[in-house]
Amino acid sequence: MNQESPAQDVPFTVGSLVVDLRRLGLAAGDVVLVHSALRSVGFVAGHVQSVVHALLQVLGPAGTLVVPTHTGYNSDPAGWSNPPVPRSWWPVIRDENPGFDRVLSPSRWVGVLPEVVRTWPGALRSGHPQVSFAAVGARAAEIVADHPVEDELGDGSPLGAVYRCDGKVLLIGCGHGNNTSMHLSETRQPRPRMDDNGAAVRDPDGTARWVTWTAPASDSSDFKEIGAAFEAVGPVAVGLVGAAASRLMSQRAVVDFATAWMREHRSPGVPG
Repeated sequence: MNQESPAQDVPFTVGSLVVDLRRLGLAAGDVVLVHSALRSVGFVAGHVQSVVHALLQVLGPAGTLVVPTHTGYNSDPAGWSNPPVPRSWWPVIRDENPGFDRVLSPSRWVGVLPEVVRTWPGALRSGHPQVSFAAVGARAAEIVADHPVEDELGDGSPLGAVYRCDGKVLLIGCGHGNNTSMHLSETRQPRPRMDDNGAAVRDPDGTARWVTWTAPASDSSDFKEIGAAFEAVGPVAVGLVGAAASRLMSQRAVVDFATAWMREHRSPGVPG
């Protein structure tokens, strides 16, 4: 969200964003998973706080706002490449990591909106040490209740919960390359490639321990292509939220489409 040099006549406000979101099709009572690049929204009076207020005002007390609060930095350093770290550091990173904490661990690489939602009054967060989600609203507890480490982005994750709730996906200022719900489609493939993973978790007594698990591999390299194919046949509402090109769609529709597309176009056991 650019608050430096506004190239607009007047600031956007909670009220104007509410109008934009409703025009796009977001409605009271919806469950919506939001991905965002808020810099493209433009100058908003109240910055990101106003965006969250607008979303919650449209959703109303019966609706639920869901965001990714991923902590990819809490992963096995043996797999780091951007940048890598010396092999001699690996044991230290694993042993001295304080461990994932639903309250304390900040999200990273998912934008500024998730951090605000994560700390919003009443927000609840799932317990996955790498790919957690936070939710605010009537069905928040249902969305984040269970999130097994081995079911990172599958049917047992908050993505699966949004699917069961017949929720929506809202992309504000970003495209299908950020449409995390397509990872749910990856887990539904007949023979997904599996990856080994590791992370530190924090136990209730304050001690940390390293855990490992195996889960379907994630690869978003063809998500833009899948999204374009979906938009050619599926109902996607396109419009502006502030100055940001945005898209609203049924999560079930895009996940079902992506599941079939991957089965046809991806090689078994190879993501992408």
